[in-house]
Amino acid sequence: MQFSESWLRQYVNPDLDSQALGHAMTMAGLEVEEQHAVAPPFTKIVVAHILSAELHPDADRLRVCKVDVGTGQELQIVCGAPNARAGIKIPCALMGAELPSAEVGGKPFLIKVGKLRGVESQGMLCSGRELGLGDDHEGILELPSDAPVGQDIREYLDLDDQIFVIKLTPNKADCLSIMGMAREVSAITGATLCAPHWTKVSVSIQDKLPVTVEHQDLCGRFAGRVIRGVNPKAQTPDWIIQRLCHAGQRSISPLVDLSNYVMLEMGQPTHVFDIDKLSGALSVRWARPGESLELLNGQTVTLVGSDSSGKMQDAGVVADQTGPVALAGIMGGNHCAVTDDTTNIYVEAAYWQPSAIQGRARRFNFSTDAAHRFERGVDPQNTVPCLEYLTSLIIEVCGGQAGPVDDQVLAVPERKPVTMRLARATKVIGIPLTVEIVADVFKRLGFEFKQTAQDVFIVTPPSYRFDIDIEEDLIEEVARMYGFENIPDVPPVASLKMSARAEAKRGIHLLRQRCALQGYQEAVNFGFIDLESEQGLAGAAEKDLIKVLNPIASQYGVMRSNLWGGLLNNLKANLNRGAGRVRLFETGRVFNRNSSVEEIAGRVAGFDQPQKIGGLAYGSFVPEQWASANRPVDFFDVKGDLARVLDPLQFTTESANHPALHPGRSAQIYLISPQGKVVIGSVGELHPALQQIYELPQAPVLFELDLEAIQKLSIPQPEELSKFPAVQRDLAVVVKQAVSAQSLMDAMAASKQAFVKGIELFDEFKPKAGSNSMADDEKSLAFRVTLLNTHETLQDPQIEAVMTALLSALEKKCAARLR
Repeated sequence: MQFSESWLRQYVNPDLDSQALGHAMTMAGLEVEEQHAVAPPFTKIVVAHILSAELHPDADRLRVCKVDVGTGQELQIVCGAPNARAGIKIPCALMGAELPSAEVGGKPFLIKVGKLRGVESQGMLCSGRELGLGDDHEGILELPSDAPVGQDIREYLDLDDQIFVIKLTPNKADCLSIMGMAREVSAITGATLCAPHWTKVSVSIQDKLPVTVEHQDLCGRFAGRVIRGVNPKAQTPDWIIQRLCHAGQRSISPLVDLSNYVMLEMGQPTHVFDIDKLSGALSVRWARPGESLELLNGQTVTLVGSDSSGKMQDAGVVADQTGPVALAGIMGGNHCAVTDDTTNIYVEAAYWQPSAIQGRARRFNFSTDAAHRFERGVDPQNTVPCLEYLTSLIIEVCGGQAGPVDDQVLAVPERKPVTMRLARATKVIGIPLTVEIVADVFKRLGFEFKQTAQDVFIVTPPSYRFDIDIEEDLIEEVARMYGFENIPDVPPVASLKMSARAEAKRGIHLLRQRCALQGYQEAVNFGFIDLESEQGLAGAAEKDLIKVLNPIASQYGVMRSNLWGGLLNNLKANLNRGAGRVRLFETGRVFNRNSSVEEIAGRVAGFDQPQKIGGLAYGSFVPEQWASANRPVDFFDVKGDLARVLDPLQFTTESANHPALHPGRSAQIYLISPQGKVVIGSVGELHPALQQIYELPQAPVLFELDLEAIQKLSIPQPEELSKFPAVQRDLAVVVKQAVSAQSLMDAMAASKQAFVKGIELFDEFKPKAGSNSMADDEKSLAFRVTLLNTHETLQDPQIEAVMTALLSALEKKCAARLR
């Protein structure tokens, strides 16, 4: 919102200077984004009168002008402007004047006596651009004929008037007008608010244009009137042009200028039709398939189509008997626009439902001041007064005869009372509020309210305050009017104590550092993913997925149930940019349905949100080098990385299927604890079908672990060092090739033999076809068993008994035989 200070002070004039006024508005939530004078600083430029203008003797495009600057002495100035002629009044820079630089931050331009083609010039006649009043530099700036010669141009054109540019939040649509800003300034400063006054136009003709509102979900109120006999050659008053210019608008024609002026001053967009170009009665309705409209900006739009998400969306229109003539609440059509030949017009003002306007202008790739206001909410009670105001200005400037106002009130929103508890406001804002303070705030804002005995305020918001719906909205108004800078800065008071470090819990940052030390780079992704990827990675039905009600984009339509979707997209992006070897990891929450989860602080009923750590490895197992042969990373490389990350925790892996992983190259990860084995995650190659979908030349190895489980550590227990030597024995057995080495180690551990301190697999042998020692479907596994007795030296009978028991357990549980 942009406006001049003088325009604002016409309706509210607080006893504050420009800087203090800007500060007061900012502190009340109306942020002054920019504040500057109408024109940049300059000196010694006055109103002058050209007495004569003769052609330069040596230049066809130059004129030698005699200029009266009010000092009693004529100046001779050489000027190249095509409109330099005798009799006009213009701004003249005297000798010694400093003009603003055309470049930002440049030095001022000093005017001094000079010669142009041999003729002395004693000043300069200025264009609007040279004064910093716009980009027009085709000719010198012509002033009204009654401009007083010799008066400082800054004073005459009020160039020291301040321009305020306000950055409004979307909820403050009531401030998208001068009157809205004046209401706020009056409430903030306590200055008297002066409402605009105009003479109501008397009805002199009885002409009416029939209008039918077919859809109340599009238009809640529609008012219009016929005006005949307007003068299309009339000139917009200079003071209106000046105010429009200061508000960032350019003058177009008197009828358009007056409509824009009422919108900027009152906040109600209006539209003026050339009634002679309309065919029959008007209807207000949703557009029909196949309809199109050429707009005032020359763009032809198809009115029924799809938005950016592919959803079908139609637009509201005002239509005559031949089709649409205006895009409702956004822009008028070109064929019924007012021109210099227009003599009969139809002026409309309407209340368009915000939901019917929101997003429509963006669908057509443009925005208008009208759409900006209607989609946020316009005061429906201000429709007819603004129509009367615009009519008064049109009759005053362009003449004509006005017909009666045709006002249809159909679906105007009702402002429901909102309750605010004084105790709640005091707690939220953090200041000792009283009933008197709150009542004064509501009176200054113009809110109707009642107060109960329990210090509860029941407030009925005015029709222009669409943002007042709940108790927190009223609390915000109290805080704004009280003044954010008046709220004391009180630090929280709490008793602090140094917490003991949790020895049995490892911090997430340490795990992240360990992943980084293994060559993995951390990624941070959204908690959302697209529907197709989630179905492929989770193997879940669409009904089981957690859909986002209002996704920011189609690729973020569901909540992720694992971390792999985002990491695979990261991998794809890296490969597209030439990366050949990628290691990525991420820590974050995943989301699953779980009916057993109950509502508690930080947890939503019916949904499980565990924290996970996931990652992937792609490319060669080590960076390309001379010392090692190049080969792709595999399951065991990533398993080794995880072993180093999780140390001192011990884990095992067992073959298992996962919908996102290769059926024969994936496993579940089990954490070994005193309570037994607990599943904490999965590891394996990406499923071939998904590898094809993601268009990956090589399958990455993925892993995902439960973060809470791997953060828990057992506290180390001291153990006396043995004075006696340990003994190692090797045990080689033959089993079927389908039997895993882990099952053999589990069988030996389950026998719980005394003196056994460790068992390690150190060799695997598979026979060649036709071997006599073993069948083709058999293999040999060799284990190294470490035995130790802390009280005495182990004797051979003790060792043999333990080894016999281990072999017996293998024979019984795994059908193994001694090799």
